[in-house]
Amino acid sequence: MTKKVLFIFLILLASSIFAADPYALKRQMMVENDIKARGIKDKKVLEVMGKIPRHLFVDEKLKDRAYEDYPLPIGEGQTISQPYVVALMTEALRLKKTDRVLEVGTGSGYQAAVLAEIVKEVCTIEIRKSLADMAAKRLKDHGYKNVKVKFADGYFGWEEYAPFDAIIITAAANHIPPPLIKQLKEGGRLIIPLGSTVYYQTLTLATKRKGELDVEQMGGVAFVPMIGEVRKRK
Repeated sequence: MTKKVLFIFLILLASSIFAADPYALKRQMMVENDIKARGIKDKKVLEVMGKIPRHLFVDEKLKDRAYEDYPLPIGEGQTISQPYVVALMTEALRLKKTDRVLEVGTGSGYQAAVLAEIVKEVCTIEIRKSLADMAAKRLKDHGYKNVKVKFADGYFGWEEYAPFDAIIITAAANHIPPPLIKQLKEGGRLIIPLGSTVYYQTLTLATKRKGELDVEQMGGVAFVPMIGEVRKRK
């Protein structure tokens, strides 16, 4: 095959791909410019975020903004996190194929989908019933059979499926809920936006060693506040 023929073949192939998925180019640009260019190196995270149709996890009228690098509203005063932060938190957990992960704050279901492409099982908890129901249906419709969705207060975790190899909290809290620490495996990782629930937080990665948490601060973030039991334990 000559170079000219190969070039034409690649152009036709790309055209057919983008015709089938008009968001494919935007998704790849998001990965290259907003995720990879900012230091995310985990190949699996990059691959998965280049694959999952993020536009199907946002409101219909916001589809054209789905691949821009900032949070978007999803209803109930909640947001879908910006792509870079999703990638950063996922990479920080150093996930393996055999892991079981707990997510606190299902939201639209996008973060759960990212996790589900990487690990064996995802248990995700959402305190707002409308969001929990919507995310459960969306994840099921997209074929994610390894995700369990629960309508409950994530402060208490999901003891039935504990212990977890990793826990990700996608809402701000001023402390790490003790039940989540208890449900984290020895050697497991937990990531949370920790600090003020009004202004900004510090993205905090904690590793459980001999029952205690070894904490690493990863920089400033701004998340919506966690509600429920966490507000009674200030």
